[in-house]
Amino acid sequence: MSSAFLALIWWVVPAVGLGGALLYVLWVTKFEGKFAQETQRSVGQFQRFQDSLRDSQARDVAADSVQPAPAVLSETQLIKPDPASDALDDNPFLKKR
Repeated sequence: MSSAFLALIWWVVPAVGLGGALLYVLWVTKFEGKFAQETQRSVGQFQRFQDSLRDSQARDVAADSVQPAPAVLSETQLIKPDPASDALDDNPFLKKR
């Protein structure tokens, strides 16, 4: 390799590195605050969304606790035959085969 090419590399590589560092510093000073504000706004919107879900769940739980429980048939009510039935033939489970 020629000495001129090597000298060019030794000057170009540091110059590109210095230019990149300067651009990074410029980006941090000018645009970082803007991106941080947008991030904070997004985080705030997400937290409001989570709070709305918690509120709706709390309302659902409160509404469920106010409503009476559904009536459960007792064991005797399930076994007891219908008094209107006059014969065992009316009951499909007790039919003779």
